[in-house]
Amino acid sequence: MSPVSPYQVCVAFLTRVGEDGRVEVLLGRKKTGLGSGNIVGLGGKVEVGESALDAIVREIEEESSLVVAAADLTEMGLVKFAFPYRENWSQDSTVFVASRWTGTPQESDEVSPDWYPVDELPLDGMWDDAKYWLPGVLAGSRVLGDFTFGEDCATVSSYELFDAGERA
Repeated sequence: MSPVSPYQVCVAFLTRVGEDGRVEVLLGRKKTGLGSGNIVGLGGKVEVGESALDAIVREIEEESSLVVAAADLTEMGLVKFAFPYRENWSQDSTVFVASRWTGTPQESDEVSPDWYPVDELPLDGMWDDAKYWLPGVLAGSRVLGDFTFGEDCATVSSYELFDAGERA
């Protein structure tokens, strides 16, 4: 694994069974900041003195108005992102999933949330790394990965996935 990044973030993928019986995941079109225009999971920066779990509970509510209890979140691993051509974008992301919450997703200043069938993830609209690990996480597998982005800061130039242990 690469060294620990000073920039710690968290991301969550909320799932439900849709009206047609298919499993869906809540993703959002990023409206501002890093990754603007991409479809992303809910999440953001871990603030000083905050755990990744505390941060993801806060971020989910800020970005979608949904309230998720910390006990209903399952930590699924860690994904490290290196941007050699934009070092200040490098970050380590703790990944969570949950299938219980209260409220109805609402658009925020940061994201416009929507439900997507898990078997039809909008991978072409997401960060390039998602195709390598997100389907597995949504299927219940833990993730531990290192991703390096190329000069365009959009395409994965190299990656390594490590054995992250048992299924959650």
